[in-house]
Amino acid sequence: MAFPVNGVPSHSGTNIPVIFSGKLLVKFYGASILTHISNTDYEGEIKDKGDTVKIRLTPDITINDYEKGTPLVYENPNSATVDLLIDQGKYYGVNIFDVDKAQSDYEFMDKWAEDASEQMKIVIDTDVLSAIPADAHASNIGATAGAQCGNINLGTAGAPVELTKANVLDKIVECGQILSEQKAPATGRWMGIPPWMKTRALLSDLKDASLTGDGQSSLRSGRLGVIGDFTLYESLNIKHVVDGTDNCASIPFGHKSGLTFASQLVKNETLKNPTDFGDILRGLQVYGFEVIKPEVMGVLYATGK
Repeated sequence: MAFPVNGVPSHSGTNIPVIFSGKLLVKFYGASILTHISNTDYEGEIKDKGDTVKIRLTPDITINDYEKGTPLVYENPNSATVDLLIDQGKYYGVNIFDVDKAQSDYEFMDKWAEDASEQMKIVIDTDVLSAIPADAHASNIGATAGAQCGNINLGTAGAPVELTKANVLDKIVECGQILSEQKAPATGRWMGIPPWMKTRALLSDLKDASLTGDGQSSLRSGRLGVIGDFTLYESLNIKHVVDGTDNCASIPFGHKSGLTFASQLVKNETLKNPTDFGDILRGLQVYGFEVIKPEVMGVLYATGK
C-alpha cells in the first residue's frame, strides 16, 4: 500500500498500475477501430509475446441428394486450425518525479492513459490496417474484381479509382457486391475510410437519411453510419502511398469473421528511478492479428486527388 507523504498522495505503490492499466485499456479499445472490424474471440489468456492461439475453422458440410430407401452417407468433418501468433509488442515508460507528486494521481493517470492509449492506437491500428491489403482474396482486389462478375474496378497500382462525391456511394455499394459474391454474411460488414473519403461521402447524396438506414441525416453529427450493408469507420491510420502524382489509399473492407485480433496489457509495474528521485512506470502491450478468411476481405485502391 502507498502511504501519503505530508498529506500528498504518492504515485508509487501496487495500486497505481491497476488504475493505469484499466484506464489505458478502456481508452485504447474506445479509440481503436480494430475491435469494430475484427473478432476478438480468441484473446483468452495471453501471457506474453510469443504466445500462440489455436483457431479452429468451421468446416464445409456437404449437402447430399436424398432418395427414399437409399442408405444415408455420413461424413466426419475435419476442423482445420490457424495459428494466431502473438508476435507484436509495444511498450510505454514514464517518469514520476517526486517533485510532481503534489498533483492528483487521478488527474495524472487520466492524462497519461489518454495519451498512451492514443499512441498505442495509432501504432497498432496502422500496423494492422497496412497489412490487410496483402492478405485480401485475389477476387476482391484489382481492376477485374468480383468472384462471379469479374468486372468491378477496385483500382490498381498506377491506375487508382478516383473517388468523387458523384461516384463514392456507387463504389461503396460495389464493394458490397464483392462480398456478396463471396457469400459473406450481410450483417457484420465494415469499411475503414480515410477522412477525405468521408468528406466526399458527406457531400454526396448521403445527406438523404434513407441511405444510412437510421431515419436521420448523417450530417447530424459528421459521423457515418450504414451505407448498403457496410458500417463505415473513419481512421487516420489507413495506408497511403504516393502513386505518380496521386496520394492513394488502400481502403480495407470486409466482414468481422475475416480478421481476428488479440491484444493484452501484460506488464505494468513501478520501479525506483535509479538516477533521480521518484519512480518509473512502464508497461508492455502485446498483440497479434491474422486474416483467417481472405475471401471476405477486400481492398479499394483509390485517390481523392
